[in-house]
Amino acid sequence: MIAGTATAAVPRVPATDAPAPETESDPRAVDLVARMTLDEKIALIRGAQEPSATDQGEAGYLAGVPRLGIPPMRFADGPPGILTREPSAAPTATMGLAATFSREDAEQNGAIIGLEARRLGVDVALEPFINMLRDISFGRGWNTFGEDPLLTSALGAAQITGIQGQGVMAQAKHYLGYDLMGYKTTMDAQTLHEVYLPPFAAAVDAGVSSLMCAYNYVNGQYACSNADLMDTTLRGELGFKGFVTSDWGAVHAATDLKAGLDMEMPGLMPPGSPWLTITRSYFDNNPEPVEPLTMSLAVLGRVFERSMPEEKGAPPAAVSSAVRMRGQFPDVPAPTNMATALKTGTIAMADIDRAAIRVVHEMNRFGFLDGKTHQPTGQAPDPRLAAIIRKTSSDAAVLLKNEGGALPLKAEDYAGLALIGPGAGQVVALGINAEHSLGLTETQHSVVELMQRRYAGRPGIDIQYAVGDDMTGTPIPPALYSADGKPGLQRFKGELAVGRDAALDFTETGANAQPAGSFYTWRGELEVPAEGIYGLYLQVLGAHAELRIDGKVVGHTSGLIGARHGDTVQPGQDNLLSTTDGLNNVRRDVALTQGRHTVEVVTSDDTSRAPVQIRLNWVTPAQRAANLNHAVAIGAKAKKVVIFAWARQAPLFGLAGGQDAMIDAIASANPNTVVVLNTSYPVAMPWLSKVKAVVNMWWPGDQGGEATMDVLTGTISPAGRLPFTWARALTDYPATDPRYPERGRRPDGDVTYSEGLDIGYRWFVRNGIAPLYAFGHGLSYTTFAYSGLSVRHAPDGGLDVAFKVKNTGAVASDEVPQVYLSAPKGAKGVPIGVRFAAQALAGFDRIHLDAGETKPVIIHVPLRSLQYWDKAGRRWVAAGGTREVSVGPSSQVLPLSASSR
Repeated sequence: MIAGTATAAVPRVPATDAPAPETESDPRAVDLVARMTLDEKIALIRGAQEPSATDQGEAGYLAGVPRLGIPPMRFADGPPGILTREPSAAPTATMGLAATFSREDAEQNGAIIGLEARRLGVDVALEPFINMLRDISFGRGWNTFGEDPLLTSALGAAQITGIQGQGVMAQAKHYLGYDLMGYKTTMDAQTLHEVYLPPFAAAVDAGVSSLMCAYNYVNGQYACSNADLMDTTLRGELGFKGFVTSDWGAVHAATDLKAGLDMEMPGLMPPGSPWLTITRSYFDNNPEPVEPLTMSLAVLGRVFERSMPEEKGAPPAAVSSAVRMRGQFPDVPAPTNMATALKTGTIAMADIDRAAIRVVHEMNRFGFLDGKTHQPTGQAPDPRLAAIIRKTSSDAAVLLKNEGGALPLKAEDYAGLALIGPGAGQVVALGINAEHSLGLTETQHSVVELMQRRYAGRPGIDIQYAVGDDMTGTPIPPALYSADGKPGLQRFKGELAVGRDAALDFTETGANAQPAGSFYTWRGELEVPAEGIYGLYLQVLGAHAELRIDGKVVGHTSGLIGARHGDTVQPGQDNLLSTTDGLNNVRRDVALTQGRHTVEVVTSDDTSRAPVQIRLNWVTPAQRAANLNHAVAIGAKAKKVVIFAWARQAPLFGLAGGQDAMIDAIASANPNTVVVLNTSYPVAMPWLSKVKAVVNMWWPGDQGGEATMDVLTGTISPAGRLPFTWARALTDYPATDPRYPERGRRPDGDVTYSEGLDIGYRWFVRNGIAPLYAFGHGLSYTTFAYSGLSVRHAPDGGLDVAFKVKNTGAVASDEVPQVYLSAPKGAKGVPIGVRFAAQALAGFDRIHLDAGETKPVIIHVPLRSLQYWDKAGRRWVAAGGTREVSVGPSSQVLPLSASSR
């Protein structure tokens, strides 16, 4: 084992086009706006539909002012990565990046996002996502940096530096309080300033170009209408100089401009746009009456419905999606726009000028006024991306358990090694496929493939693979199809019959893909041999597609033309994994009786202009049972078995489908069982005591196979740390504790952050709740010793915490020392109602030590960590008193401590 050497030569992406520093004024921007017509000013503060000839399917588009040399800008979704109509590289998921506890990894991930944005013609990357994981039932919690504000602040700011160092604007989101399952956020001022605002303050300090205001209410007002949040706090307290963009459809009145909002997205959409079912353009200046808005969930469902059979039957959320969506996108019987607001005087021209100047200022700062905007290059991704994604995913690996040194794998293990689960045979690059890059499947190599490549032909090697849950299936046999009493399926163009096909199986791997633009419908009957639950898998690229059985729609590709979410169909869009040959995969379980059933598959344009590949596969009940039995059988007989398990968010706090039962069955028969998890959330592990080791590889991006191999084989020693608390029970968390329904369990969507400062591990510490694995936990293939703690006051009023770390084991490894502060004792003059966390992360670092090496470490604790927010004085105040300063490898293992006054 040569731990620590796998990624030593990873190339670093330097900042090549960083923006100019922020300034108090911008005469060029002021002059340009002064020369604009009203329509031109509106074109800088209201999004629009990009012309079809150049449209990249990106989230947003700003038309610019060509007359004055102000170019258009494209805004694209993430994190992670960049989502447009073209497939793009998938970095490690945000929670995995958080697990690195590495500012360097975060900055380099920002850099590769910037590189991909430039390649794809994107000017504004809609990331990082710097809300907090306060409620693990929050549908987008996986996209956060976890539950600690300092960790989120540090890594979010570093990622911004990386993105913007490539000449691409970063847009930090979602400001503020978008950490909930409902849509109305209520929190006190101290909690807002000390937990939820710090990541945005760090973003401002990093020079972020723009922020996105959130969908939700904050303390009684929509975030995008909240002057206290945007003008008083963001611009006044934090000194933000950039522009604020609405989340898509989060504007509710033209007067939001007065509250500090600068840009409306998606803005003015053309007739027929899916966006017109949930929003209107309030910043448009057309004097014609605006059509009333009656919000519809149907189109949203078409765009975002990406369920999987394994997740069917998961308990419903406490707050329904209908309540959330209707709260975020309410009906508006009589909407009015900017033209009306100007006419009535509720908006002045000075308000429009102010917003337009902020936008032009950032364009000037980034050089966009001088030709530095971006157009699609048509080139392959930068070759440095793969190495950085691999390093990040390896750095992210959290070794939760390692009984008896079960990992890394030993030479003797390969003489009878079983690899089990779909995540062994493919890469679970990104678990929840929405609003981010979907990866480049051709660059992904599974652990099975890499193992076979490494050990093929070596004597004494016996490596077997069982999928357990086959997500690709096999083509339905042609003999089971008929139409009008004849074999095969009839093909139609519209309602005109144009041919007959033996089966629905047209792919590039089969050398029979249909030409681009070949959008047909196939109809016929399917002879089902036996009653049961059949997995029917509609697999497609180059088109949208819909499957109907017995006249009922059972599945369809997600997305719609004009939905601004990439729009084209991409591999893996509708399932945890693409098919094994790289097609998108719409999977549904359908109960079928024995006999004939009508089948219809309809394809339609997705604007990709790619060859149309379409296939209907299935997994029969008999084959499903055989797959599971085979997995259990080879797992039971193996010398060592590695099971790959995955989770998304259905069920909450659990593995989907029958994975728990499969792991339990194998581990009960074979004590030498290792589990590799691909999850960005904590899950219950009822089989934990039966397995030797568990490592969480998160959703590792395109290089997940290589990163997992690095960890399993001991090429690197894992050093990732949990960015959240892994509880023993869902009810242990503050937001899901049934004693406090106001924190997110109320069906009306009204959420009060009554836990205050006690988010995540702080709640566990204050209430004496023992977690399964603590915040900051992560094992290694070596051991470390901490010594020599000293705490000194720093010139800025903070603390310098010095100590030594020694690698006392036999292999090189990274280590993540962490510094925690207790609540102050003996503090005087603290106002009534002010609270302090019983324990709070105050600093961290990631260091590398060779075997036997000792390194001195100094971690600076900033003054802000020693202060509290005084609501009455609207200021930060040093708490005074005595604090315990503790140091160690996790929030629960703290071998060093000292008092500081």
